[in-house]
Amino acid sequence: MRYFLTLAYRGTHYNGWQIQPNAPSVQGVIQKALTTLLRHPVEVVGCGRTDTGVHARYYVAHFDTEAELPATFLPNINGLLPYDIAVQAVRPVAKEAHARFDAYQRSYEYHIALQKDPFARETSWFLPQNDRLDLGKMQQVADLLPRYASFFPFCKTHSGLDVYTSTIIRAAWEYQPDLHRLIFHIAANRFLRGMVRLIVGASVNVGFGKITLDDVKTALDAQQILQKSLSVPPEGLFLTDVKYPRT
Repeated sequence: MRYFLTLAYRGTHYNGWQIQPNAPSVQGVIQKALTTLLRHPVEVVGCGRTDTGVHARYYVAHFDTEAELPATFLPNINGLLPYDIAVQAVRPVAKEAHARFDAYQRSYEYHIALQKDPFARETSWFLPQNDRLDLGKMQQVADLLPRYASFFPFCKTHSGLDVYTSTIIRAAWEYQPDLHRLIFHIAANRFLRGMVRLIVGASVNVGFGKITLDDVKTALDAQQILQKSLSVPPEGLFLTDVKYPRT
């Protein structure tokens, strides 16, 4: 039987989702917990990679088992998991359903703290001198993105990719004055390695006047590396949604 898990995790203390040979990973911790609970080796397949320090408010993974899940599966699995990983739901799916390949849209948020907050250190990027940011220019970068189909300038170097295409469905900046925070929202059918953090970095550089909107256009038109490329820190990034066809 194949099951879909929905879960959330704080990625601060993990080297991303994917199992690493000598470092803790979210996938490794969940596999160990499932293997302990179900009493047989379990392989977990996630909806995608998240990098070291990146979080997920909504993440989907699948696993197979011949064992019958107990009615107390959720409290049992969460009792085995550390505080920073929480399984929210489990449901049976068709045997060919795939957490990664069946997903047709993913959404991310990036949080920038405009005020130093010791309680948000691991879940946002504090940006000093943010009073010089031009949010209107940052939004112009976001408005530019859906016009393009290829995003080489916003892909981590040496990623091993041959195709840089992506269909961006939404890109928008939100200012939350009560929280002293900027949030970048983006949704697309697929994301390149490091794509969101590089887009946020370009938006911030445009907002500070270090580069222009035309510089971003030129890089996208020519599909070349952006001058003064900036990859912002991982702690502000959250995977927030994954969409699947109705079954």
